[in-house]
Amino acid sequence: MTLRLTALHRYPLKSGRGESLESAVVESWGLAGDRRWMVVDDAGEAVTAREQPRLLLVHPSIDEHGNLRVRATDLPDLLDLEVPVPTDDAARVPVTVFRGPAFEAAPAGDEAHAWFSKVLGEPVRLVYADDPSRRLAGRSAPWGTPVAFADGYPLLLTTEESLADLNARIAAGPRAAEGNLPMVRFRPNLVVAGAPAYAEDGWLRFRVGDATFLGVKGCARCAIPTTDELTAVRYKEPTATLARYRRWDGAVWFAMNLVPETPGATLHVGDEVELLDVVPAPDGPPRRPRDGSPDLR
Repeated sequence: MTLRLTALHRYPLKSGRGESLESAVVESWGLAGDRRWMVVDDAGEAVTAREQPRLLLVHPSIDEHGNLRVRATDLPDLLDLEVPVPTDDAARVPVTVFRGPAFEAAPAGDEAHAWFSKVLGEPVRLVYADDPSRRLAGRSAPWGTPVAFADGYPLLLTTEESLADLNARIAAGPRAAEGNLPMVRFRPNLVVAGAPAYAEDGWLRFRVGDATFLGVKGCARCAIPTTDELTAVRYKEPTATLARYRRWDGAVWFAMNLVPETPGATLHVGDEVELLDVVPAPDGPPRRPRDGSPDLR
């Protein structure tokens, strides 16, 4: 079987709309430009689409220097905002993601804070990961792996076959009208085609073009995949269907978290995927049982 990289996505703003790319540079903490901006509350904790689905209606883009531009699709009277990368090192503030260890990030400024506060209807601030090496990835990654504002790991991989299988199961179930989910619901960075559904559960190490990756942990899904990316309306699927056949350790699982081994390599849509270390995965992807603590260092 020939495996191919069929799509690349990055998400400049955590929980904002994604961008489709034809090529992307891999950095130690993920794809270049991925999740370097984040909205936080007054306490510095991440605000995501879990509690604020309207973030999915914010369209971000970045230029070659990392400067951010955002547009709110549900507020047509609100002007687009351009936010330069913060340069004042002395202004850094402590932030957290899922109440994990605090680390410093750079605040964007009052205009950006006001723009996002208006979009979300609550006081929030915008921050930038000026140095992603300040934050470590989850416990399943090799020690010292950095991560910017992604949930816990640098990259996420899905396969077209796994989504096709999930959609077929939804179509055969009681909520068929909620089916035919697009891949964007799962917010992957890499999308691969050519393998059996859920084969990625057993991919421990593989090559994509000139880049190699470790598959370190499955992705326990939250409410975001149940949220329509065009309307921010929340439904039951895909969680209801995944719970019938992809439920372990009190969570439902779809996609694999990755750690890059070759920072600096460039990925291209169409790159061949070579499996280097594969194990059978009859009991789902690698995971840690839920013990009440976040999967963070």
